[in-house]
Amino acid sequence: MIPVLVFDIETIPDVAGLRALGGLGAEVIDGEVAAQAFSARREKTGSDFLQHHLHRVAAIACVFRDDEGFRVRSLGHVDDGEAKLVQDFFRVIDRYTPQLVSWNGGGFDLPVLHYRSLIHGIVASRYWEQGDEDRDFKWNNYLSRYHSRHLDLMDHLAMYTGRANAPLDDLAKLCGFPGKMGVDGSQVWTLYQSGRLDQIRDYCETDVVNTYLVYCRYQLMRGQLTRAAYDAELALVRSAIEGMEAPHWREYLAAWPRAT
Repeated sequence: MIPVLVFDIETIPDVAGLRALGGLGAEVIDGEVAAQAFSARREKTGSDFLQHHLHRVAAIACVFRDDEGFRVRSLGHVDDGEAKLVQDFFRVIDRYTPQLVSWNGGGFDLPVLHYRSLIHGIVASRYWEQGDEDRDFKWNNYLSRYHSRHLDLMDHLAMYTGRANAPLDDLAKLCGFPGKMGVDGSQVWTLYQSGRLDQIRDYCETDVVNTYLVYCRYQLMRGQLTRAAYDAELALVRSAIEGMEAPHWREYLAAWPRAT
């Protein structure tokens, strides 16, 4: 089978970048730098959601499914810098050329990863391939919106119409899956400031499993999985999670009825 890589990122304000762009000195604490950026953005647009290039990657979680089984984990270690996390992500693509799957990855995760790669000078030649070295990538690559090497499930299910977009949490729960485990993206900066990066990574991992389960339901809907194969895949995911001792996986299983 072609390996499947489902991914999700969590971000915080790029305080160093904001400080440099705003000419702010070290006397302005990080929280105030971010607060000023939020305020300026809110005044301009009505929302404090920063532009993509002003986000810094705090965590990347991946589900990897291949012939050897199902795995889920956060990339790198809690003390690793952003550049290593981003490089690790693209290194997986370089090695396996997987099917990428995301929820709003085309609208958020990948543009952020593009900008952060550019800033850090990260090489990701397989991901950026468009047919120069591999002719197959001329007709199907990771970058073109309607090509299939990257499947943005949110965009695809909404027929590429923003007004039809649905939240992952809603779709996961409507399909009988756990959905978000007490944390959402709006809380990540607060958690980070409190030194709770482990909790951010745990949350990111559960979100990427939600995405994979919705992807399995999508594959059932389009006839790529039989009902028996779909049931077996969900059983595989459940079994893998049952083998993990971390508290967030115990909570996840408790919220996932076996009747699903």
